[in-house]
Amino acid sequence: MTLLYSNIRILLEHQAEIYGNKPFLIFPEKSQTLTYRQMNEMTARTANLLRSLGIEKGDKVALLLPNIPEFLYFYWGAMKIGAVAGPVNILLKGPEIEYVVNHCEAKVLVTTEELMSEFDLPLVQHYVVINDDMLQGQSDQLADVDISPDDEAMIIYTSGTTGKPKGVLLTHRNLLRDAEYISSWFGLTPETRMMCILPLFHVNGEVVTMMTPLYTGASVVLNRKFSATAFWQYIAEYQVNVFSTVPTILSILLANPKPTQDVSSMKFGICGAAPLPVEVHKQFEAAFDIPIYEGYGLSETTCYSTFNPPDLKKRKLGSIGVAVGNEVAIWGDSNEGGEIVIRGENVMKGYFKNPEATEKAFEGGWFHSGDWGRMDEDGFVFIMDRVKDMIIRGGENIYPREIDEVLYQHPKIEAAATIGIPDEKYGEEVKSFVVLKPGETLTDTEVIAYCKENLADFKCPKYVAFIDEIPKGPTGKLLRRELRDL
Repeated sequence: MTLLYSNIRILLEHQAEIYGNKPFLIFPEKSQTLTYRQMNEMTARTANLLRSLGIEKGDKVALLLPNIPEFLYFYWGAMKIGAVAGPVNILLKGPEIEYVVNHCEAKVLVTTEELMSEFDLPLVQHYVVINDDMLQGQSDQLADVDISPDDEAMIIYTSGTTGKPKGVLLTHRNLLRDAEYISSWFGLTPETRMMCILPLFHVNGEVVTMMTPLYTGASVVLNRKFSATAFWQYIAEYQVNVFSTVPTILSILLANPKPTQDVSSMKFGICGAAPLPVEVHKQFEAAFDIPIYEGYGLSETTCYSTFNPPDLKKRKLGSIGVAVGNEVAIWGDSNEGGEIVIRGENVMKGYFKNPEATEKAFEGGWFHSGDWGRMDEDGFVFIMDRVKDMIIRGGENIYPREIDEVLYQHPKIEAAATIGIPDEKYGEEVKSFVVLKPGETLTDTEVIAYCKENLADFKCPKYVAFIDEIPKGPTGKLLRRELRDL
């Protein structure tokens, strides 16, 4: 099927012509509204700013930014000149940020005064700190650039089982196709009004609540961060119809008072990033009378690959739904299930500077998710477990070995192993098992404090258990399953 738009610049320019003065982005924090025309102009000015800094097609632009309109100026502005936008998780600590920005070879780092720090970034040639005057004097007229659908548009980092983050390369085709799939599946229209409560440094925030409304001609209400109070307030005030979320947020909303405002404009919610417990699903719908449609995807598939059907009679609670736009299969299918594999135009180009990981991920011509599942006779997929040992805490992916590596660096720790344990609020919490060196003493508080010096807070263990020996198999392989049994 032919793409309607060959790249994101053409999409932005086309939508500005069609929708002109219609609101695209509403930012309540500053009582700010940007029309489609204004968004096109601001991204063009930003593109010219980047050009003035020497950024050319293929160069990486790192974005260490919160949920503010300027994120989108630079995100789409970079893409307009064929550069590659590189969102960076603002929850990361200094060394983690340095690894991502250095590895992707970014020439520019865009950030705010609050997030700016003394980073060691030898390849970065320019720092852009967000301010009101930064686009002054920049033209909104942009020279032509040859951008093909398969040129890279974004690089986003996702950890591997080795603990080293991998740079996922997504093309203009990837982003456009996934937005098209989501819009078509749910029957979104230019009258749809979505709300973004998830961080824009994640594919969910970028693709579901920004790319998809842009593709559809819809409007978006942007939240700097999720607030249980502001959530209902903005739905009522801005007549929001759709939101995208993670299970943790649904649990938080359930634990807070019900809205007193009229929120009848809300038609449904989309939920992913972590398995949604069936009980939470049922309780939320019973409490708020808002249907939630669970789906599944990864950064490598530009976000969503499966969804439950919009027809409430056809969906299956506990399932991540059926393939949407792409193909999904179970390899090694048996009574015990198999690995979920995906093929389609939303699947990444590959991992940056990691041909071995790319080759392994695409063995047999399909992308290997690393997740274990089964498919029923109707094509509905159920996740059974994860092939990888990844922990998903409140929608954040955490890889145990990364934490283990930090713990091994502590002078009093001889060995360590980390697992995810069930948690009502976050889905999973982080628990580390520690073996101390002979004669040494440590408290769990000291171990957690040490981790917080070296890792983002969401990655740090909440629980620490001291044991005599880490269980290992005959070949020396760590047996995390035995730790789970403890």
